[in-house]
Amino acid sequence: MAATTTGTTRRTGRTAPATARVLRPRRRPAPAGRSVRRTVAVVVALLFLLPVLWMLLTSVSADSDVFQFPPKLLPAWEWSNYARAWSRSPWLMYFGNTVLIAGAVVVLVLGTSLLAGFAFAVMRFRGRGVLFLVVMSVLMVPQTVLLIPNFLIAQQLGWYDTYLIQIVPWGASVFGIFLLRQFFVTLPRELFEAAEIDGAGPFRMLFSVAAPLAAPSLVLVGLNSFMGSWNSFVWPYIMTKSDSVRPIEVGLQAFYGSDGTDWTGLCAAVTFTTVPIIVLFLFLQRYFVSGVYGTQGSVRG
Repeated sequence: MAATTTGTTRRTGRTAPATARVLRPRRRPAPAGRSVRRTVAVVVALLFLLPVLWMLLTSVSADSDVFQFPPKLLPAWEWSNYARAWSRSPWLMYFGNTVLIAGAVVVLVLGTSLLAGFAFAVMRFRGRGVLFLVVMSVLMVPQTVLLIPNFLIAQQLGWYDTYLIQIVPWGASVFGIFLLRQFFVTLPRELFEAAEIDGAGPFRMLFSVAAPLAAPSLVLVGLNSFMGSWNSFVWPYIMTKSDSVRPIEVGLQAFYGSDGTDWTGLCAAVTFTTVPIIVLFLFLQRYFVSGVYGTQGSVRG
């Protein structure tokens, strides 16, 4: 066998491979398994969509049909519920306040997350690990126990019933810092060494090298912060008292009163205040499920 191999190598002038690769076709899942997975996925999706469907049906139902059991699958199509809900509160003002507050929060969160994540991942300084643990420990503190101290601080600073109290305290996100830090840790060290050889400082390395590669993570952090600010209720409800600075979620309380709850009007208001965030999520949903960040090919051997 050895002689045959040597002879073949001499005649062809090529070196015989030491080992032969056996390419095996990838096994595809059985049709029955695919059907089961698809069925389970459809059932789970319907369970998540059921509350949304219930809200939509209630928003066009008659008041007498809200508590009817069994519920009607076809509502009374009372589109006047939307007109009544729209006239209940100054929604255009609420929309403007919410966009302003959420946009400012997103800008601050992206800036602080980018700077802190880069510092914890790339820069070397004394006490870095301890400081990072202190930042992460904030996640273990319930926000409800801080409401009274924060309320007193807001009054002392003169920020009560202003935009500042709804923006500045949420200008940093532990989730954003952790996510950006974990991403920067995975970047090849050679990227920053090459930039340092070219004379780049820390800020140039951050904004010219690291930040462009972190675009998917930045979009995820920004979208998460925007949705959290849009859906915030307890904090602005306690820290504000006038409609001129209140966001959308606080405006929904107008449907609760001493005479009961206007469920059809409330569902109609929730519908047209939720549509913008749903549309935004549908456009950027791939960043929620993306688990691969494109750093391959950034370093050439």
